[in-house]
This record gives sequence, structure tokens and C-alpha cells, in this order.
Amino acid sequence: MKNFIKKIIYQRFYKPITEKKISLPKSKFYFKKFGNLNPDKIFYVIQRTPGFGLFSNLSFVLNHIKIAKDFGFIPVVDMENFPSIYNEKKKILNTMNSWEYYFEQLSNITLDEVYKSKNVILTENNFYSKNEDFFANITDSNDLVEILRNNVRLKNSKYKLLSHLKKKLFDNKKTLGVHFRGTTYKTAGVVYAATTNQMINKINEILKENNYDQIFLVTEDLKNFNSIVNYFGDKIVFLKTSLRGSSDLEVWDNYPRERHRYKLGRDILLETYLLSYCEGYIDIDTNPREIAHALNLYKNQKRYTIDNGHNKSWPIFNHIKYSWYIRNFLPERFGGFPNNSKPGKKKF
Repeated sequence: MKNFIKKIIYQRFYKPITEKKISLPKSKFYFKKFGNLNPDKIFYVIQRTPGFGLFSNLSFVLNHIKIAKDFGFIPVVDMENFPSIYNEKKKILNTMNSWEYYFEQLSNITLDEVYKSKNVILTENNFYSKNEDFFANITDSNDLVEILRNNVRLKNSKYKLLSHLKKKLFDNKKTLGVHFRGTTYKTAGVVYAATTNQMINKINEILKENNYDQIFLVTEDLKNFNSIVNYFGDKIVFLKTSLRGSSDLEVWDNYPRERHRYKLGRDILLETYLLSYCEGYIDIDTNPREIAHALNLYKNQKRYTIDNGHNKSWPIFNHIKYSWYIRNFLPERFGGFPNNSKPGKKKF
């Protein structure tokens, strides 16, 4: 009973498993002289600890790259001294900087040199408001889309793996990408997750109108995964390495495999790029969708969405948002979600 009450009162997020090495005061920017190197340069250290999902962190970095470009600073991402939730305790690809697990560093200057330099600006770790020209949805800014395409480069190992998977999964197959968020999207103060019935009904509508050979399924929710696979059967393809659970905390708190935190980021990175390659793509409004749309790796991609609106906060405990479960149960005429009737038998 005590643990249940604590769960209701306190909102708990997953945390890094490594310690922060540099502490900063609460301010939007922090200017510091670490040494006497590079007196003619100003380094702009982008840090976000503990951060959130990989593409929330990427969107944050893209916004700060734009700031650095606007002012002529040299941007560097530091997720070693300021660890993210993806950091491992041992080196991955010969680095402790989790940004460099997945992406190339933004300049050829090492962190060691930056922290011996005369002019260093370190960022705050929170998103700024949109009226300060800081965008959570990067597709709202042509500048950020251009920065993503031109300034952020995948690690060569990730690019090779992506090319291998694309050929293995998609070769000569017309593919509908399905990103089916669940877990905390059912209770978080963001857009409502789609229900299983809604997703199956929407996929059936799409398949009736367009002849897709297969469905590439991406979901962190084990129940969602099982429901879609059980219904569509052999039409489903997916990354076998991706880990799924009944909750985000279950996925993050457990450590069931070597380099688990790194692999969580690796898999959603690969899945999102693969979604962008699909001929068709359906999901709700998420950070991976923003990145997949911005990458635009299949130029004529047909895009679909399920929009259930936003989950509003409760007056006192704003992290308690169980209305998704209520609306999933109710008929549409009494406030339930639309197109949420039980799917008919599959016709393929």
C-alpha cells in the first residue's frame, strides 16, 4: 500500500546510470574560462542531463546548433561530463560521450581541448519557449530541418548497419511503417496514444486503399506489439533486437543485456531512419515522427496519423492522467475515442 501511494504522489523518471562530472548554476547560459587555449575562439558546449528520449535530445541539440551558427560559436556536444539516460559505464565505440555513440561530433575539437580553452559557453539543459525561436517540433523550422540534414551525421558504423537493415527488410517490398507508441503515452501530458483497435482499423483502411506488401512495426509497448503481430501475422516485419515492455520504467530500470542503455538508443535510431524510408508511414505526434518527416528519406512517402487530442493534467497531481483508459473503454458518443470498435476479421 505504501508503494502504491508513493506511485500516485510522486512522478518518477528513469535516470542516467553514470554520474554528472560538472555542476552548473541555474541559468540559460554559463560562460567560463577553463584555460588559456584558443583565445580567438568561442566554444558552445551543448549539454542536456539527464535529458529524455534520443530524439528529444536531438531536437534540443539542433536548436542549439542554430544558436551557435547564428553567433559564430563552435558547437560541441558533451554527453560525457553531462550524461544522458543512454550513457554506459564503459566506453562504447571508444568514447564515454553518448552523443558519439550515434552521431559524429559537430567539430574536430576534443572535449579535452575545449575544457582547456579560454572562452567556453555551456548551455542550460531545458527547452526554451517557442517565442525565443526554440522549436520542440523541428519541422516547424526550415533552418532546423536543414541543420539536421547537413550538420548532423550518423556514425559510420550506424550508417552501414542502417543500409544493411534497409536492404534486408525492405528490398523489393512496398512497406507501410507503423510507429505505435504506448506505455507512458497512455498517461503522460502529451498527445493521447492510439488504442489497439484504432491502430488495427486504421491500418486496415490504409491496406484497402493501397497495396502494401508488408508492415514495418515499431513499438516499445509489448501489448501493442503482440496485438498487431497476432492480427496481421506474416505481414509484419520488425527489428528483433528492440526491447519492449509493459511500461517505460520496466524497459529502462532493468538491464537484461550488455550495453543495454546504448542499445535502447541504437534501436530507436535505426527504427526511425527505417520509418523514414518506408513508402507509407502512420503514427501519432512524436519526436521520432518529427525526425523521420524531416529526414524525408522516401520523397513521396504517404503519411497518415491518428489524432486523439492531448491528455490534460489533473488539478493537483499533474502526472496522473488516466483518462486514456476511461476513453478507451467508453463508446464514442459518451466521450470515447473514434474508430475504436473491435476490428473485423482480417481479409488477407
